[in-house]
Amino acid sequence: MILRKTPASLAIALLLAPFTAQLAHAERLVTSLSTHRVLISSNFTGTSLVLFASIEDSDATKEKPKKYDIAITVRGPAATFVTRKKERILGLWVNYESRRYPDTPSYLAVLTNRPPAEFGPLELQTKHKLGLSFAALPQTIAADEEFGAALLRVKKAEGLFYEETNAVTFLTPTLFRATLPIPGTAPTGPYEIDVQVFANGALAAQQSTAIEVVKTGFEAFVAQSAREARLDYGLGVALLAFVVGTLAGLVFRRS
Repeated sequence: MILRKTPASLAIALLLAPFTAQLAHAERLVTSLSTHRVLISSNFTGTSLVLFASIEDSDATKEKPKKYDIAITVRGPAATFVTRKKERILGLWVNYESRRYPDTPSYLAVLTNRPPAEFGPLELQTKHKLGLSFAALPQTIAADEEFGAALLRVKKAEGLFYEETNAVTFLTPTLFRATLPIPGTAPTGPYEIDVQVFANGALAAQQSTAIEVVKTGFEAFVAQSAREARLDYGLGVALLAFVVGTLAGLVFRRS
C-alpha cells in the first residue's frame, strides 16, 4: 500500500520542520545539588549548597564550542511585603503612603557568570526575570520605582536579597558549578532553584529543582506545638511566664 502525501499534509510538515530541527538540536541541562534539605537548629548561622550542572546534546562542534551564559535564581516562600513612605506632618513623622507587593520571595538570590545586562537586550532580561530587580519585582511600574527600590534596599540590608555576577564557574565549556548561600535568617519552607542557560542572546535550556529549609530539635517542637496545639501552647507560655516572673520576684525581694 502506497501512502500519498496530500497538499495539506505537506504544508503541515513544512510548518513543523523548523520546530522539529530545533528540538533535535536542543540543549539538555542536567543538574546535581549537594543536598535538598537544610536543617535549622539553635546554633544555625547559615550554610551553602553546591550546584553542579552539565549542558548536554549540544549541536556545537568540538572545534568551536558554544559560549553559554548562566543564571541561577533561588526563591524562598512567597509573601506579601509593604513598603511605607514617611512624611513630616505637623512636626510628626507619620506613614503617609505605602505600596503592597504580593507574591514577593521572602528570600531571593540571583547568581550569574557575568552581569545579566550582557546576556542580551532588555527584553530578554524582563522576559526571563534576569537580575535582582526583575526577579523580585517583575511588575514594578514607573510610579512605584521609589517603593520598589526601598524594598530591595531593606531586603539587601537584611541579607535576604543577594546578587552576584561572577558566582558561576565554568569547569569546561559545558560543565559549571555555583555555590548557593543560605543565610542564618533564611525563612523556613520550600525553595525553588531555577537554572537557565542562554546562548547567542536566547534561552537554550532550563531546569528547576527544589530544596526545603526546616527547623529541627527543640525549635521544631516549639514551632509545631504553636501550629497544631495553639491553646495548649498559649497556656504553657502563660504558665512559664508566671513561674519565671514569680521566681524573679522572690530573688530580687531577697536581695
